[in-house]
Amino acid sequence: MHTDNLDRWRKPHSFGQEQKRPGEARTLIVIVITGLMMIVEVISGVIFGSMALLADGLHMGSHTAALSINAFAYVYARRHARDERFTFGTGKVNTLGGFVGAILLSGFAFVMVWESLSRLSSPVAIAFDQAIFVAVLGLIVNGASVFILGHHGHPDHEGNPGIGSGANAHGQGPAPAFNHQIHHDHNLLSAYLHVLADALTSFLAIFALLAAKYFGLIWADPAMGIIGAVLVARWSFGLLRSTSLILLDWEGPEDLRDRIKQGIESHDDNRVTDLHVWAVGPNIYSAIVSLVTHYPKSPDSYKDLMPADQRIVHLVVEVNVCDNKD
Repeated sequence: MHTDNLDRWRKPHSFGQEQKRPGEARTLIVIVITGLMMIVEVISGVIFGSMALLADGLHMGSHTAALSINAFAYVYARRHARDERFTFGTGKVNTLGGFVGAILLSGFAFVMVWESLSRLSSPVAIAFDQAIFVAVLGLIVNGASVFILGHHGHPDHEGNPGIGSGANAHGQGPAPAFNHQIHHDHNLLSAYLHVLADALTSFLAIFALLAAKYFGLIWADPAMGIIGAVLVARWSFGLLRSTSLILLDWEGPEDLRDRIKQGIESHDDNRVTDLHVWAVGPNIYSAIVSLVTHYPKSPDSYKDLMPADQRIVHLVVEVNVCDNKD
């Protein structure tokens, strides 16, 4: 058999990861906005001798670094999408970016708690007018960033799927419509949570500073810091769990596995004896199906029985002949 004739059976493994995702451009825009705000605050803090401005500028810098990791994950996954050294493509680079971002979020939450507890035990003088100005400015910038990153969805809700290209279950033709919304793009979710955490921090800071300035409630500032840290930690732990399960090849959604099994067993006397489904990218899966039957057919016949939404982008079918005629 001539090797050129084998091309029709060779399956690409990019699975649409070479496409530029909407989250990449939005993340880059937010990095520019956050970076510029960081520069303004750091320079202003040095010139005017304001620790509040300088501290918030450095905080912005830490989130700029975190967002840069998310941007790097997008670019790396896209540029290496056709690298054959990645067995199932670079889809999990997206998840890895989200995982790293979640770890950084957890670290920021810990620092927030530590600093808040320190200020509860040893209150420091607050330049209220300056601090409130910084908090309001930060809220505006972070609010704009939240809108830029999150206007296509919400971390807890499904949105409309995006469009991608690649290979279907047969390794030929167009791939399923890849879902670019936040819920499935862990890298975008990580970036979204970073700016959402900043916006929440700014909002709580404004509330606490007003309470301290007008009602003398100095403890409100560190108390709100602890509340904000708890919420950030909760978001980060949820993201850590979802990304780590994918990185560890946790079994895919139960409803998808049930549909695969039902699709195959609803024809002839097929029985699925082994089934593995795992994520290889945002809302795309690979599967290995082992079945036994009295009337074996070609693997393509069983691939045609896959769920109509085609979330399976790489499928291996093992057909075993049952010798028992009972």
